[in-house]
Parts: sequence; C-alpha cells; structure tokens
Amino acid sequence: MLGKNLSFFDLFQFVVGLGNKVSPTDIEEGMRVGIDKYTYQIQISLPPKIDPNVTMMTVEELPDATYDDIGGCRDQIDSMREVVELPLLHPEKFVKLGIDPPKGVLCYGPPGTGKTLLARAVANRTDACFIRVIGSELVQKYVGEGARMVREIFQLARSKKACILFFDEIDAIGGARFYEFNRDDNEVQRTMLEIINQLDGFDARGNIKVLMATNRPDTLDPALLRPGRLDRKVEFGLPDLLGRIHIFKIHTRTMRCESRIRFELLARLCPNASGADIRSVCCEAGMLAIRARRKVVTEKDFIAAVEKVIKGYQRFSANSRYMAYN
Repeated sequence: MLGKNLSFFDLFQFVVGLGNKVSPTDIEEGMRVGIDKYTYQIQISLPPKIDPNVTMMTVEELPDATYDDIGGCRDQIDSMREVVELPLLHPEKFVKLGIDPPKGVLCYGPPGTGKTLLARAVANRTDACFIRVIGSELVQKYVGEGARMVREIFQLARSKKACILFFDEIDAIGGARFYEFNRDDNEVQRTMLEIINQLDGFDARGNIKVLMATNRPDTLDPALLRPGRLDRKVEFGLPDLLGRIHIFKIHTRTMRCESRIRFELLARLCPNASGADIRSVCCEAGMLAIRARRKVVTEKDFIAAVEKVIKGYQRFSANSRYMAYN
C-alpha cells in the first residue's frame, strides 16, 4: 500500500525513451516532462512547476514611474543606477575591469521617502521583468512553504532575460535570529535562511538584481546584510528644501493651479516632511478647491492644506522615530 504522500512513481525509477515529436536537444537535466502512460516515452517538455501565487507577483506591465517622478533623491538615484542599471545595460564594463557588480541593494529610510518608487523607476529604465514581493506574503502556515516560495521566486527570475527582484518590507521575514523556541518564529527564520542561500547561489554578473526595502534596518539579521549578499546600503532621508520644492512641482504638474505659486514658501512651511506628506498636501489643496467650487487651485488652498496635513496631523507622524537607527 502506498504512503499518504507518495505516488506510484516515487517508489520506482524508469529509463525512458523519446517520443517521435521530441528531439534530444529539447530535453535537459531536471526538466519536467510529460510521458505516455503506457510506453513511458517522453512526449512533451513542461514548464517549471511554479506556484500561481509566485507567478502573480510578477508585474506584467512595466512600471510607469520614471526618475523625473522622484524628488529629493538625487544621490540615491545615482547610486541605484550604477548598482542596478549599469550592470544590466552595460555588463562589458565590469568584465573589462574584472570586478563583479553588487548582488543586492538595501534601501532603508522613513516611510514615504521614495524607496518603492525608485525601484519601479529602475525597472522601467532597464526594461527588465519586475517582481515585487511583500515580506509578509512569504510568512506561511506550514513548515517549508515559505522557503519553497522563495526558491520558486528565484527560479522564476532566472527564467527571465533580465529581472529585478524587489522585496518590500523585508523586516517581516529578515529579522535577527534568536534562540527562544517558537515554532512560528522558527518558520520565519527558515524563510530568511532560504533567501540567504539563494543570494549566495546566483552569479553577481547574472541577469538578476535583488532590491530590498525596509523602515527598520536595525532589526535585520547581520547575515543578510553582510557584503556579498547586500553589498550596497542606500539611505533615503527626508528631503531638504530644494528637494521639497522639486516634489511640490512634480505633484502639481497635472494640477490646474494659479500662476506664480510660491513653492519655496510652501516648502519652508513643511520642515521634516516626506514626499508622501507633500503629495497629501497637494491632494488636500485640490479637495479644498473642489469644496469651494473653484476650477483652479490657489496658493491659499496650499497654505490651508499645509496647516491641516503637516501641522494638524503631526501627532500621527513617525518620521523622527524611523530616522533613529540603532
């Protein structure tokens, strides 16, 4: 009698031949194939078995974000381009120098500072397949499921001509290891160890670039952060005055605003504001214009929006806490 989790083919090994419609060059080691149930001849080659949940993580359409949509991150954009974009578009430069480009990049900083937006812009610029993985999606109920999903994610990435793997909120599974016995936490640690194993397994000059983003870099495991895995760490801080002015201009490009709005004044009224905060100010200014039944947003609307969003919602801001890294 067969075991509960075993099939008939798990108990025996067969030496099989090729069917008439299959050539020897079509078959490779480790490939899934379909065979005839009577003669056991290989009839067709099958694609790799990948979980549908993993396949759905692929962003089919190229992200519409560009570098022009990111304000206050000039240094971060330059660093990301030389680490991710340059090896994918011009790998011969690294071959001539005899060096390996960085395998992975860790983006860290307060929420709303452009980490995810920059990853989307890089994918758009390189025309690479973009796979976005939320850290909590890899936390599974059963033992080994999270690690299996990680293996299939990297297997899917290897099948692409060029691929950018973006792990958002990596602190959900990449936390520092500890020795207290907890079955759920042990499973999360196994998933993180599988990510480390996969980072060690592929060539730095290959077609895969790994990006990770987090708001809490102090909670990540040191083994994940060591050089050779995540070689480059890019900090996304709060934008300065010029950066805030640029962000205001980005978010008001498509808005119907009155002429001669003093963006510098608005930027000075928003100290320690992130890009997401400024975007919320622009949206609130538009809502105030709609409420007043006007078709143009005025400077007074922006000032009132600053009072409401920046100063009124100050109690909900956590930028200062996220800027303190241990």
